[in-house]
Amino acid sequence: MSEMKYQHLMKVNNPDDLRRLSKEELKAYSAELRDYIVECCAVNPGHLGSSLGTVELTVALHYVYATPEDRIVWDVGHQAYAHKIITERRDAFRLNRTRDGISGFPRIEESRYDAFGAGHASVSISAAFGMAKALERQKERRHVVAIIGDGALTGGLAFEGLNNAGASPKTDILVILNDNEMSIDKPSGALDRYLVRMSTSRWYNNLQKTLWRGLAVVPPIHRLVRKAGNAVKQGLLQNSNLFESLNFRYFGPVDGHNIEELIRTFEALKEIGGPKLLHIKTTKGKGYAPAEADPAVWHAPGRFDVATGERLKGNYPASRYQDVFGETLVDLAREDERIVGITPAMPSGCSMNILMRQMPERCFDVGIAEGHAVTFSAGIAAAGGRPFCNIYSSFMQRAYDNIIHDVALQKLPVVLCLDRAGIVGEDGATHHGAFDLAYLGCVPTMVVAAPRNELLLRQMMYTASHADYPTAIRYPRGIGEGIEWQGVAFESLEVGRGERLKDGKDVAIIAVGTMANVALRAAEKSEHSVAVYDLRYVKPLDEVLLREVGEHFARVITIEDGILRGGVGETIAAHFGREGYGTRIINLGIDDRFVEHGKPAELYAECGYDEASLLKSINEIMR
Repeated sequence: MSEMKYQHLMKVNNPDDLRRLSKEELKAYSAELRDYIVECCAVNPGHLGSSLGTVELTVALHYVYATPEDRIVWDVGHQAYAHKIITERRDAFRLNRTRDGISGFPRIEESRYDAFGAGHASVSISAAFGMAKALERQKERRHVVAIIGDGALTGGLAFEGLNNAGASPKTDILVILNDNEMSIDKPSGALDRYLVRMSTSRWYNNLQKTLWRGLAVVPPIHRLVRKAGNAVKQGLLQNSNLFESLNFRYFGPVDGHNIEELIRTFEALKEIGGPKLLHIKTTKGKGYAPAEADPAVWHAPGRFDVATGERLKGNYPASRYQDVFGETLVDLAREDERIVGITPAMPSGCSMNILMRQMPERCFDVGIAEGHAVTFSAGIAAAGGRPFCNIYSSFMQRAYDNIIHDVALQKLPVVLCLDRAGIVGEDGATHHGAFDLAYLGCVPTMVVAAPRNELLLRQMMYTASHADYPTAIRYPRGIGEGIEWQGVAFESLEVGRGERLKDGKDVAIIAVGTMANVALRAAEKSEHSVAVYDLRYVKPLDEVLLREVGEHFARVITIEDGILRGGVGETIAAHFGREGYGTRIINLGIDDRFVEHGKPAELYAECGYDEASLLKSINEIMR
């Protein structure tokens, strides 16, 4: 790190150092902090755009509030890179999201400044209110601040937190609404339009600035200013009292990049008790022109050239699974007018934006509301539609009750597509899709499919579109096997039937999804005669295939990209036990633990189900 380039940045190792800087030095520090985030993310990819937009906000928060005694709760964590750098992790940030490096998200166990872990959206208000209540009961005079984006505010949990906190008028909590008109993709819904109306009223904003100047200079007129502000909002903006109706005192909007105004505002708000909401306006990707120009792409751009903004992409001959899903969904929609797509604010992430561009009337972005997405899909299915609801595997956990009660119990033909299943890599424990095979495998009426390649994903989607029961299709993040799939005619698969991919006589490997490809490579290299089976459907299990394996093999290895406890391997072992097969079984997958961040190949090896680990298990079971 160049000390000349980062002379202000190098002075700050923690918030105490930050508070020794002058207001002018804070501006220079913020500029260097932003440059440092860009420099680090160019070679070590991460969530760039959101964190660039919160630099001044983060600096002002740590300048005004006595962290870590005062608590700052970040929502999601995509916006918290500046927070990590300020709070004793400046040098460690260069290894952000790498194996054995710091996490890309706030984590309680990582730093005393991380008040709460943040990997999924909409949790900050509930968590912050819980902290505020606990501190209140302990009679500790501490401030608690929650920062939530306008995209995350569409999640139902955020409203539950607002509603509950608003019912405690004496509990001191500040919610900062970071309004950048983006989450990962452009937000949708009535709330987004409401915030635009609030933030674009010229009359209101001019008068609000005058009121805030009075608030900062003459503290005794707090009550008068507050009453005047509420009157202005109710008088000039129709239906503008959403937050006041929840008993939150609303302030703003404030320029989230004006550090002096932010500091002035926070110092004034510290003197006002009870639930408060500050609405700030920021620009996602602020200060780096390419990120400002295309915030969706630069949310997490991968490696790039800082000077030119050119993204450094690898040369991949195969398709990404998400694009196979997106293109296939369009093909299916052309053939069947009942088919629609539903996503909770992830159209580009799951490639449903392809359908959104070509058939916008048949694609629904419901905001960051996974439970609603599933029940909304159930409603469509109940009325004769054929919904494809795409939610990342780890986010689908949030909709578990909706899956059981609203879809499976009623046996509705909803197709749940679980992108990012299994190990996802650098996003770590909050994002690995480790649990779907276990949590879906026990749900009655639910069919669970796991394709090993692109073509099988396409055909499983087609098969599910003609089913009269719910289907979940889980597939990994990233590049497929290079199998030809585009334009291939649709064919129905026999549900619950697997496939023998390779004959053998010493050991049988029963694989789930893309682990079948790992099994094939290991089997070809092994000195033993190894048979390989691809289950294709893990629910219902192919009992014909299992009978063949149980009757012909004394040694069996199962391999799955998911948690072992309650997973497919344990289910197969239980089946063999019930049938009385004298089979020795080794189950490979994720042990009873959370897997940290790192490159997928590193994590597969760590968890013991990469190709080398499988070869080792073959040798072990043959002893």
